[in-house]
Amino acid sequence: MEKRRLGRIGHETSVLVYGAAALGAVTQEVADASLAQALAAGINHLDTAASYGDAELRMGPTVERIRDEVFLATKSTERRAEDAWRELNRSLELLHTDHIDLWQIHAVCDLPELDKVFAPGGAIEAFVRAKDEGIVSWIGITGHTEEAPVVHAEAVHRHDFDSVLTPVNYHLYTADAEFRANFDILYELLTERDVALRTIKATARKPWVGEHELATWYEPFTTAEDIRAAMSWVLGSFPHIAGLATAGETTLLEAAIAAEADRMDVAEAAAHLATIDDYRTIFV
Repeated sequence: MEKRRLGRIGHETSVLVYGAAALGAVTQEVADASLAQALAAGINHLDTAASYGDAELRMGPTVERIRDEVFLATKSTERRAEDAWRELNRSLELLHTDHIDLWQIHAVCDLPELDKVFAPGGAIEAFVRAKDEGIVSWIGITGHTEEAPVVHAEAVHRHDFDSVLTPVNYHLYTADAEFRANFDILYELLTERDVALRTIKATARKPWVGEHELATWYEPFTTAEDIRAAMSWVLGSFPHIAGLATAGETTLLEAAIAAEADRMDVAEAAAHLATIDDYRTIFV
């Protein structure tokens, strides 16, 4: 599997980042098998969150066994420093480790939410403390929605974050001129500052209509060629993107691994994606 430098962090990360939201509501047996599949394919970067149901609990046995072989990232949605600190310690316990490689302020999707993070006693204080004390090596910020690039650029201006996790896919970038302009600004800023950039929602197709058939909160692409095109377009279009998170559904991991190994060029991927009916933003 291709590896890319994770910005100033320096880790040579697999371009597929294991999206552990997929483990939020599965059995231990399913979690163990999925993580084993990822590791066998060359994925060396695991991304989870305290808010992903039982994901950290399910990851613990595998993480304990292979801790020195992977880059481990988790997240907190808490906005007060004391609550974030408490959540960090719970994450360490569940993940069977004494340190996190990348701890991220999660789901910062608009500027009022960012203001909460930076308010007196806000979560940023816990994140800085954790890095200063060596409990976490690097700190980052994440978020969803079309506003995310604007919010994350502002976050990097307020604090020298080491990593940003933000959404981008073919439809968001090509169908929404405002999103495209804002993403380009963020991309240039992160490249100049050597901040690690990882992305989410590469294979998101549209919002669910009716009953959810998979664990993802959006309807993802499920056919091999659609997944291949969607991932190829993101990885081929933006060389500073170090990795994209796999969909939050264990049954789609095999297709993602196969797609990464047999990528299209960007023009071919774009041509394929342009023909897909009912392809639209998942942010409603």
